[in-house]
Amino acid sequence: MDHHARTPPAMALAGVRVLELAGLAPVPLCGMILADFGAKVIRVDKYNTTFSSDTMARGKRSIALNLKTPEGIGILKTLCKQSDVLIEPFRHGVMESLGIGPEVILKENPQLIYARLSGFGQSGKYAKSAGHDLNFVSISGLLSRLGKQHENPTFPMNLLADFAGGSYTCALGIVMSLFERTRSGRGQVIDSSMVEGAAYLGSFVWKSQKLGLWSRPRGENMLDGGAPFYTTYVTADGKYMAVGAIEPQFYKELLKGLDLDPSDLPNQMSFSDWPSLKKQFAVKFLEKTQEQWCQIYDGTDACVTPVLSFDNVEIHQHNKERGSFFSNDEGEVSPRPAPLLSRTPAEPSSSRDPFIGEHTNEVLAEYGFSAKEISDLKSCRAISCHNPKSQL
Repeated sequence: MDHHARTPPAMALAGVRVLELAGLAPVPLCGMILADFGAKVIRVDKYNTTFSSDTMARGKRSIALNLKTPEGIGILKTLCKQSDVLIEPFRHGVMESLGIGPEVILKENPQLIYARLSGFGQSGKYAKSAGHDLNFVSISGLLSRLGKQHENPTFPMNLLADFAGGSYTCALGIVMSLFERTRSGRGQVIDSSMVEGAAYLGSFVWKSQKLGLWSRPRGENMLDGGAPFYTTYVTADGKYMAVGAIEPQFYKELLKGLDLDPSDLPNQMSFSDWPSLKKQFAVKFLEKTQEQWCQIYDGTDACVTPVLSFDNVEIHQHNKERGSFFSNDEGEVSPRPAPLLSRTPAEPSSSRDPFIGEHTNEVLAEYGFSAKEISDLKSCRAISCHNPKSQL
């Protein structure tokens, strides 16, 4: 055996123990990011539920606790004492009412990172109100800038507040807190509001207003669909091309590929000519299929790319060469974790998602509960276990 063979380095978050209180989409993605990069994530599910809506449970284990019993609360406190991170998804006040607010838990484990991921944050008029991504984006100010001028504002699915302003921002807060803890030895509370996360992502829009980039009505500016050189066009086969040719040298390449003579056209930055120029480009793009346009523009700096569908995104040459997508054991395709770390890249689990309560016994034993204690907790309905029968 070669004793000089080096073991590969552990993943970036190896050894970090995370408790994720089950909730809707933003908290599960936050937990999945941490798990993908090596943290040990335990999802704390509700007692006696059988179905989980968590589609982002990759690499997690599940325990089912009854937080309506003092014993269930006691278990969670014990788990918190031996964990690094707790992520909770509730409106302000819910954790406090259960007796597991940060002031209680951080007293018992001053090193814990207590991450509170909510829509409106832990204070303010709406802190106790229900809401979803659309509501949070509306309060962030960003929604007013999205869409076409004479139409209602449009929103990019539930990506902006839930996942970008929520999951990713909270994960960054957790990693920053873990980093700071290496110096101070102390945990802290993270108040991660999806409204503020979304607004912060929009910093460029706020900070670039003085450049005049957004001085025209919604949908008529250079970067929000107003410009003929920064928008999408339908092709002969009903697919689309994305055009982002802002700089003059890129715009020149765009016109060359479209077989248009610049001297026959108005100035690129003549706002009043944008609508007619857009129509002209649209007619041109309808002449060829998406594939034909790719043949013309691939390898140029025209900033023209195909709008890929979920069906063909992983087989596109660029994504394929980088391995940007991967399949799990069940053949489900998903994006590879980003960003790519050179020494300690994420290694997402490819096995199936956990059943609710599948790891209750295993986790409690790991955290120091005896077999008798576990059996007593089962009897008093503080925990439930789901032992999947072998599928053989």
